Formats: sequence, structure tokens, C-alpha cells
Amino acid sequence: MSSSVSQILVAVLGIGGTLASALLTQRGANRARDRELRHARQLQADEREYATRRTQLEARRTCYAALNSGTRDLINVMTRLVHALERDEVTEDLRSELDRSRRDHRLRHAEAQMVLPDAVMAAASTANRHFGDLYGLLLRLETGTARPGENVEAARESMDRLWDSLWRMRHVMRVDLGITPPDQGS
Repeated sequence: MSSSVSQILVAVLGIGGTLASALLTQRGANRARDRELRHARQLQADEREYATRRTQLEARRTCYAALNSGTRDLINVMTRLVHALERDEVTEDLRSELDRSRRDHRLRHAEAQMVLPDAVMAAASTANRHFGDLYGLLLRLETGTARPGENVEAARESMDRLWDSLWRMRHVMRVDLGITPPDQGS
């Protein structure tokens, strides 16, 4: 091979290498940019998911607080009614307060049914059934239409069962919010 052919061959290889290195550099830069874009999109998706979870958690927390407050209000009114029944001093104001408190509780329970996860809803429904049973018993005692075996002592026992179910409901709510470990106090 002559020196001019080898010089041309070296020049072609040099130019080809220079062009190839530019192409490889551009391709590497494109890959890096694609990775950065995928990473940025993933970060945005993670941030949206985190914001959604926070919003849902805050909605549940608000719902739990309202439901807990309503249940405490209702059981306090029911307790006052039991005491009034014992003294035979049931007033129209107390009856009205019981009706208002019960309506408020039912509204909060109905709203909660749209938000609560299944485990919490099961506990809240159990407490709600106990409330209904106690409410019926108290009305029958107050109106003098009690069934055999229904008396103030039976109302107190029903209240004890209600307090147990309310404690369970609050426990399940606290576990759901991550405040209490699932195995604590079950």
C-alpha cells in the first residue's frame, strides 16, 4: 500500500472516529435526559400519591373525630336519662336533647359510612347497633312500655356493652390512623 492510500485511510478512520464519538456522546446524553425525565415523572407521581394519601388520612381523621364526638355526646345524654329514670325526673328538655343527640349521631354515622375503611366501619356499626338497642330500651322505660326483664339495671348493662363497643371502635380508628400499634390493647 502506498503512503498516500494509507494517509487517506488514516484520515477516513480519524474522521469516522470523530463522527462516531459525537454520535455516541449524543446518544449517551439522550439516554441520560430520558432517565432524568423518567425520574422527574416518578417523583411527581410519588408526590401526587403522597398528597392524595395525606388528604385521605386527614378526611378520615376529621370523620373519626366527628363520629367519636357524636358517640360521646349521645352516650352522655343517655346516661343522664338513666339517672333521670331512676329518680323519676325525666323532663321534656332531656327528651329533646336525646332526640337531637341521636339525630346528630345518626348523621355522623351516615357520613362515616362513605369514608370509613371496612374494619372501622364494622366496629362503628356494632356500636351503632348497641346505641339503637339502648335507645329503644330507654324509650320503652320512659314511656312505661317496658318488656318483661327491661328495667334501669338492664339499661345499665346495655350501657356497659355500649362502652365496650365504643372503646373497640376508637381503638380500630387509632390503629387505622397509625397512632396505636395494631396488636396493642386488642
